[in-house]
Amino acid sequence: MTRPDSDVQVWLVEDQALLRDGLEAVLDAADGLACPVAVDSVEVAEAALDAGHRPDIVLMDIGLPGKSGIEGARMVRQRVPSARVVILTVHEEDENVVAAICAGASGYLLKPTSPERVVEAVREVRGGAAPINGFIAGRVLALLAKLASPGPDYGLTPREHETLELLVAGLTMKGVADRLGVSYHTVDTHVRNVYAKLHVRSRGSAVAKALRERIV
Repeated sequence: MTRPDSDVQVWLVEDQALLRDGLEAVLDAADGLACPVAVDSVEVAEAALDAGHRPDIVLMDIGLPGKSGIEGARMVRQRVPSARVVILTVHEEDENVVAAICAGASGYLLKPTSPERVVEAVREVRGGAAPINGFIAGRVLALLAKLASPGPDYGLTPREHETLELLVAGLTMKGVADRLGVSYHTVDTHVRNVYAKLHVRSRGSAVAKALRERIV
């Protein structure tokens, strides 16, 4: 049956054939929706994009063969900025939640999710909402609270903290000295103090620790 062009074009990227076929049928049967592309990998979805087809919404599993669903979400958002991606997965790990959001996902639903809920989520996304499983929403809020909390206090002086910020920004020792208007020897002293207080022995370790623990 030919569907009208006004139908919302929903693509499905899911490697479980039974689930994929079931959701494709449900989406095609839903009023105002069409599922012209239901594939098992990001690579096949890319081929559809190369052929000139464009989705409005993409339902994307994370655990796919080849490129991951997170890579797929990023690819879709880069190539079709107007498209919205909803992650559909069994994964609950924090890193997957964060990675999906950073990749541009507009929603995150856990499997198993009823077909009716998937259709509802598609409509929500089309209307500008961001459907997120309640459990996932709790995880996201916890992560945001964690990210908003200050990093550990290593007792850095304001000048030592400023020196560390400049090292993280990629400035050389001479560049730090020029930026702060002090001598190279003074910067060297600040850097040695930073190393001692952070319990590291190199610039690379200091920068990595500063970023990992949000010291700067």
